[in-house]
Amino acid sequence: MGTMEKLNTITEDGICRLVDSFYDKVRADPELGPVFEAAIHDWPPHLNKMYAFWSSVMLTTGRYKGNPLIKHMVLPGITPALFTQWLKLFDQTCTELFDDDISAAFRVKAERIAESLQLGIFYRPDRPWPPQPAA
Repeated sequence: MGTMEKLNTITEDGICRLVDSFYDKVRADPELGPVFEAAIHDWPPHLNKMYAFWSSVMLTTGRYKGNPLIKHMVLPGITPALFTQWLKLFDQTCTELFDDDISAAFRVKAERIAESLQLGIFYRPDRPWPPQPAA
């Protein structure tokens, strides 16, 4: 971002910049890119949903109507490792765009969301959580 000043408030515009920049990274990522490209055939509606989602999460606007768990449960090839990479790219994008306090606020929400999605997708009462690597 060079000399551009980091944002110190959360606005709809800032959320759009975050989502756009983050998904540019996701699509270029060798692990995440193919999973997202296989699942999303029309990007503008997905990005609009993500603007509404993060607006609802961070600004409590209530704009997002949907069930993220159902959407992610049906993704072929999704693994816990992909969530780690997703969080890494999300954190990197937040750090580029926002000051430390705002970036940390996004990070806390993103980690909670990732954890709840992973629980919904991968957790089974008969298996340890978090998933243990195969011995």
